[in-house]
Amino acid sequence: MKDAHLVQRKNDHLDIVLHPDRAMSTIRTGFDAWRFEHCALPELDLDGIDLSTTLFSRPLKAPVLISSMTGGAARARDINRHLAQAAQTLGLAMGVGSQRVALEDGAQHGLDAQLRHIAPDVPLLANLGAAQIRGAQGLDYARRAVDMIDADALIVHLNPLQEALQGGGDRDWRGILNAIAQLVRDLPVPVVVKEVGAGISPDVACRLADVGVAMIDIAGAGGTSWAAVEAERAPTPEARNVAMAFADWGIPTADALRRVHLALPDIPLIASGGIANGIDAAKAIALGADLVGQAAAVLAHANASGDAAIAHFRTLITQLRIACFCTGSANLQALRHATLLPVNGGASL
Repeated sequence: MKDAHLVQRKNDHLDIVLHPDRAMSTIRTGFDAWRFEHCALPELDLDGIDLSTTLFSRPLKAPVLISSMTGGAARARDINRHLAQAAQTLGLAMGVGSQRVALEDGAQHGLDAQLRHIAPDVPLLANLGAAQIRGAQGLDYARRAVDMIDADALIVHLNPLQEALQGGGDRDWRGILNAIAQLVRDLPVPVVVKEVGAGISPDVACRLADVGVAMIDIAGAGGTSWAAVEAERAPTPEARNVAMAFADWGIPTADALRRVHLALPDIPLIASGGIANGIDAAKAIALGADLVGQAAAVLAHANASGDAAIAHFRTLITQLRIACFCTGSANLQALRHATLLPVNGGASL
């Protein structure tokens, strides 16, 4: 019964997120507060701009992570395969959705060795919720999640607000940091920690860095609001009212990114949460991100076909390349030093 409830929850989430008017945060990401200084004389070959980077020793053709999206529902099989096709074709990283259901009921729904077969040359990141890594079974769950898809790293997602708002959510979060520290010590792959759309503060980022987390996805507010999603699923008007009060909760993506990068300039960061296009991606890199992540923005395309998912990310990469060209940035390292001007005055970056 519990497994059936989890699967239904995943199906509900897919249905709601596929209709952005029902799921989007009322917060803006903060990227619109910044504008690149245009370079009218780039002295570059547009086609020669180098967007390549690496993640956990695997090469990437562009600094893009297909962010954790869906797991547990049978329909997720095709979505994950389409996303894996896009990752392999374009040389991008891919994080899978939560593997909790696959671990607990054995129905992997595409989260299996077939995913690595489709995407043999790119980083694949396994994924578990923070509540699943705590306790005696936590390390075993994590090892199985990694082995299930031959992953290069494990993402642990932090979603306290969502858990607080959903019926049957995990309410006891004591000991999570110690559980993350154990994974860092005992797993054979790096551990990445991400939020799911409310952002990570400098204080939390520093605590994660102190226990040895390899990378942080700040996953700020401005994209999908899981409070709004849970409000759509609420069984009573009272529960809906509780959830909707938090629809504008969280740290805007650009703010979270900038503050965490200032606090921890040497830790690798992923910027996700409302990345709308390649210009947002370029701004994120200039603000301190090593990679940018997208999830909800590609979901409808991934639901349609692998070709549609590929076309979506190809467009984003083209936009990112042109942003580099028009800032005089020959590569990502140069883009990190491109001038960003505040729209409403203040110091430039």
